[in-house]
Amino acid sequence: MVGLVGRKNCREHKGNTVGMYGTTERGVNMCTRFVYNGNDTVVGFNFDIDLSVWTHTVITEKDRFFIGIKMPDNKYHSFHGVNRNGNVGTLLYVNGNEKGRYSADARCVAISDLTEQYVKGELSFDDACRIVKKQEIVYARDATMQAMFSDRKGRVLIIEPGIGHRFEQKRYSLITNYSILNPEITRPYIVSGDDRFERAKEQLEKQNDNFSVKDAFKILESVRQEGIWATRVSFVYSVKAHKVFYVLDNRFGEIKEFQFDMRESDF
Repeated sequence: MVGLVGRKNCREHKGNTVGMYGTTERGVNMCTRFVYNGNDTVVGFNFDIDLSVWTHTVITEKDRFFIGIKMPDNKYHSFHGVNRNGNVGTLLYVNGNEKGRYSADARCVAISDLTEQYVKGELSFDDACRIVKKQEIVYARDATMQAMFSDRKGRVLIIEPGIGHRFEQKRYSLITNYSILNPEITRPYIVSGDDRFERAKEQLEKQNDNFSVKDAFKILESVRQEGIWATRVSFVYSVKAHKVFYVLDNRFGEIKEFQFDMRESDF
């Protein structure tokens, strides 16, 4: 198991002020992500966002499915998505800590950049593990986020800037918007009534090796958000089917599908 890493000093370059829970310079976001390893490896993700803050769209390419986030460069970036090689990377907002503060120092890697490279398939799971061991992972310039990476083997890497990282490969892995590696650091910022992690965990605990895409959607629907920070996209990726299933705007009765081409080299 990869343990927590020591922090190099790359603070010479000052970045943005670390925000409050779930905040950026532009707003608030709440999401849920899990991986379940049974007869199939199934990944689930709820993308919850304020439409007045971020512009997004679902983008499907030959080698990539992702929720495109429009950034100041006027391009849609892939911070949440699936690569045909089985890489699944997602960012989730979290209350920031000073040790994770953004820095432009060459010894630091912004978690947003690392995640997008992973979703694009420019990095393998092993590459990502090597990077988090050797370099300091910091927040993006304008947002405080943590990440979960997974691959088609069911391996999971949790990355929390300023805190560390953890490798795991177990029956299930789960993350929302609070620290997994050091829960006490974000406990003061738990939003009243926000029990998505507890509700999802309770349901995942009851599952068995037959856990399916249908089961994943049941969990995602049970922790969906409404109102300003409603769930805008929910997707489930099945390694066995090599397919992404997704719904828009909490319309769980209208499941869309995106099938990656099946190539022998993928398996």
